[in-house]
Amino acid sequence: AFVDVQEPAVADVVASAAELGLTAVVVPLLLSVGFHVRVDIAAAVEDRPAAAAPPLGPDTRLVDVLVDRLTQAGLAPGDTVVLAAAGSTDPAAAVAVEEVAAGLAARLGRPVTVGYGAGSTPRVPDAVAAARTESAGRVVIASYLLAPGYFHDRVLEAGADVVSAPLARDDRIVAIVLDRYAATADQLRGSAAGRTPRAG
Repeated sequence: AFVDVQEPAVADVVASAAELGLTAVVVPLLLSVGFHVRVDIAAAVEDRPAAAAPPLGPDTRLVDVLVDRLTQAGLAPGDTVVLAAAGSTDPAAAVAVEEVAAGLAARLGRPVTVGYGAGSTPRVPDAVAAARTESAGRVVIASYLLAPGYFHDRVLEAGADVVSAPLARDDRIVAIVLDRYAATADQLRGSAAGRTPRAG
């Protein structure tokens, strides 16, 4: 199901499940909270036998994938790293991205700055420009995006010397999705059991 542009919409799929007497768990294939999580997906599960899992990030496995993507892109010791995220006006999204950036910096043993495609500042081109003034080495963008598309195209145009590939496809992303599903399904079952009258 999709939250934007494509069909079927999340709300329609959840409604169809409810009509069949099924319970739905919606796992956002999104890296942080934001409008789609707090509004679109929340509305889709409201007043239905359904629940929404948290987004995929932050998670240490995402940092692992970022490190691998940077390695594949040829990250070198003198390079400056900018983590490029989609961005959101939701402050919690920026907190989650900063947590991932801190984890990436710890893994790489060097500072990592953040740039956003929308919603938050600094924007990716500004973060790249600032990194270039502070270092004589290359500027490498760690793409904190799941797949190619509009935001990744803008990242490619942001002026960096190197841009890593998006995070998906990767078995670790699948593992995070399954973990989010399992934890939310357990909570949903627990809530349903709590509402069931006890015999005797």
